[in-house]
Amino acid sequence: MKTGSIDVDALAGGFDLQATLESGQTYSWHRADGRMYEQSSVAGGSAWYVTVLPPAFTGEREVIRTRQTDGRLDWEATTDATDLLTHLLRLDDDLDAIRESVPDEVLIERAFDSYDGLRLVRDPPFVSLVSFICSAQMRVARIHGMQRTLAREFGSTVEFDGETYHAFPTPAQLAAAAEAQLRECSLGYRAPYVERTAELVASGDAHPESARGRDFEDAREYLKQFVGVGDKVADCVLLFALDYLEAVPLDTWLRRAIAEHYPDCDRGSYLETSRAIRERFGGEYAGYVQTYVFHHLRGGVE
Repeated sequence: MKTGSIDVDALAGGFDLQATLESGQTYSWHRADGRMYEQSSVAGGSAWYVTVLPPAFTGEREVIRTRQTDGRLDWEATTDATDLLTHLLRLDDDLDAIRESVPDEVLIERAFDSYDGLRLVRDPPFVSLVSFICSAQMRVARIHGMQRTLAREFGSTVEFDGETYHAFPTPAQLAAAAEAQLRECSLGYRAPYVERTAELVASGDAHPESARGRDFEDAREYLKQFVGVGDKVADCVLLFALDYLEAVPLDTWLRRAIAEHYPDCDRGSYLETSRAIRERFGGEYAGYVQTYVFHHLRGGVE
């Protein structure tokens, strides 16, 4: 076992582990105490959170456990996790500068004040893609539960510190699963979407990572070739896995915010409304604003 810590008090804008990992943007992590998304759960991220990284990061599946205490982000892992955590949790983002750059409006200010230190994540693209294909009409705890079940049923196991952890399935592992098996994981009508998307990636015909580097709306169109991916799911993957920090997924909460606070941004179609709200939220870091507003409006809990 390797261990270490990161001084998060020294980060520009600070850090809140719980707000970051329980804000509905990532389903790659779980709380070791099983209390993910509970309103009464320990505040400030002082519980342990765990993820299993795919081999794309270091060549091996790696387990990382981390918790936030006394201004530090302590970690235990199968490898040196400092750089990995910096990457996954965007610890090198300058939150102070980002906040200074966003519009000075009441809703946005309240959201940033409520969850000071919330950062965007940088999830493995395939994991993010499948997670958000499963997200339609689902509460965040249900989405998280589906991903945990997929890992248990189809993913590889990793032994660490006397415990067995389950990695999220590879595209090939998911592609090999029968639709009926996926339905048994509570995926419902999403099961064939996940199966066909996994087949597309496993065959080498397409990969969500290949969207990276394209112009924003071209990248969105690229992701829409995956079965079950529309504009909103594509925007989620762009924002939470592929570094398109201007992306603003228009989910129920954001549409409610637009109706109540920014009605002039409702242009009747997803594409035009998306362009308008991205501009209203400040452009370059509009996705940060979206994530803060989303978490604020839903109260930070299920």
